[in-house]
Amino acid sequence: MQTARNAKLSPLHHRLVEQRAYFKDVSGWEGADWYAPEGVEPKVDALSWGRQNWFPYWEAEHRAAREGVILMDMSFMSKFLVQGRDAGRELERISANRVDGEAGVITYTQWLNEGGTLEADLTVTKLGDDRFWVVASDTAHRHVEARMRRHFGDAHAFVTDVSGGYAQINIQGPRSRELLASVTTQDMSNEAFPFRTAREIDLGFARVLCIRITYLGELGYELYVPAEQAVHVYDRLVEAGRAVGLRHAGLKALSSLRMEKGYRDYGHDIDNTDSVLEAGLGFAVALDKPGGFIGREAVLAKKAEGPLTRRLVQVLVTDPEPLMFHAEVVLRNGTPVGYIRAASYGFSLGGAVGLAMVDARQPLDQAWIDSGKWTVEIGASTYPAVVSLRPLYDPANKRIKM
Repeated sequence: MQTARNAKLSPLHHRLVEQRAYFKDVSGWEGADWYAPEGVEPKVDALSWGRQNWFPYWEAEHRAAREGVILMDMSFMSKFLVQGRDAGRELERISANRVDGEAGVITYTQWLNEGGTLEADLTVTKLGDDRFWVVASDTAHRHVEARMRRHFGDAHAFVTDVSGGYAQINIQGPRSRELLASVTTQDMSNEAFPFRTAREIDLGFARVLCIRITYLGELGYELYVPAEQAVHVYDRLVEAGRAVGLRHAGLKALSSLRMEKGYRDYGHDIDNTDSVLEAGLGFAVALDKPGGFIGREAVLAKKAEGPLTRRLVQVLVTDPEPLMFHAEVVLRNGTPVGYIRAASYGFSLGGAVGLAMVDARQPLDQAWIDSGKWTVEIGASTYPAVVSLRPLYDPANKRIKM
């Protein structure tokens, strides 16, 4: 996009300009896509389907997240404060997972329609009995807001869009705990601050909502900072980050890191045509929670039909040279069975990696996958591939809980 730019800026925008960020349009926001090294102008030399001038910068950011620590500005994410004595009850009703549990815990959940297909993919953090923090992607902003307002009705539950009121700074990577521990008095140890913990911490002169969660597949934290204090917090992090090799990372790295873990992105690789079970998100559905949820009966009916024949799978091209983008045809034993819905380049896995919805027309399990020969059509060529239902990177999730 070349027009209608610079209309919505992160509170950190000018700091990121100083770091030589190359910006892309993100639902109207300016989002840092990648960062040029010192002395290099952040520009695209020539658009192409192959490796471009920024490819090595992207790889360095990806590896920094896997091996060290990165800072990523995600302020464009949709953020809502939901308050009221009925807030927990209403969020429980529209969420497939159990979200109204213990305070100070973040929960990954889907919102379904009556047919059991996906309406949203987001997180709900319980701050207190009458205060919840809902975070969704930029693409789902107005849909998520409208769904809450529509379904809350006359309940004592009120939605405030605070997306522009808070910067979101993600600190991710194996050294992220070390960095945060150096700038706060809060105990950041694994015992005191375990995975899925949400707690307010001091950081400089600011009070910051810190949530231990990741979308990249590593130990990591999301920091929600009042916009007026965002630059102050950012500067403290960058200063302290020099001791641990902190690197800025952009949305290209977000894409490659999350794709290696098979993390879903609503509106890109999953949408409202997919059942929550076919999307591989059944682990985030609490079928036994009291009172149920919208879409529960449809999910139960889908389970009663027997083994799934249509499922979202991860696809890795074994040749390190080709790139994938979207819509590449996936074949099993030479027969098309699906297409790539979203893809990136997996620097840690050694090849292009994507997510594809595959229709087997028979029970689709890993045994069926392993018994076939898989290929992907990329341009005019066909390449061998590995297909898996489980994430190819850290399938046991050991790194995010370290």
